Amino acid sequence: MPEAKVFIDTNVLLYLLSSDTDKADRAEALVQSGGIISVQVLNEVVSVARRKLNMPWTEVNELLTLIRSLCTTEPFTIETHEKGIEIAEHYQLNIYDAMIVAAALLAGCETLYSEDMQNGLLIDQVLRVYNPFNQNQES
Repeated sequence: MPEAKVFIDTNVLLYLLSSDTDKADRAEALVQSGGIISVQVLNEVVSVARRKLNMPWTEVNELLTLIRSLCTTEPFTIETHEKGIEIAEHYQLNIYDAMIVAAALLAGCETLYSEDMQNGLLIDQVLRVYNPFNQNQES
């Protein structure tokens, strides 16, 4: 049986830069296992790295290169946008989270690792959101 596809949200990737070693190690293990991200995730990583973490462009580009080498990147398309609007309305998610969910669904993922969305949420009977830092669950 093929391994289930997993999507990794921005907040999980940002823990690669964290001083919280437990979360950083968990994020690193997830990314090294492979996974799928979207162009939106890459853009959000850049935004946080530059604006909140004050990282220089050279370090941001090194981080992006690492992430892209380990994860498959899904494009942001009009189909993603339309699905995201549908998800936002139906599940009452903010638009940015809904676009992440839409990208994960369109990529055929069954698992979405995110610390920001409701742990255990099942979307369209296909995609389950898991907080990979929750100690009370198996991933």
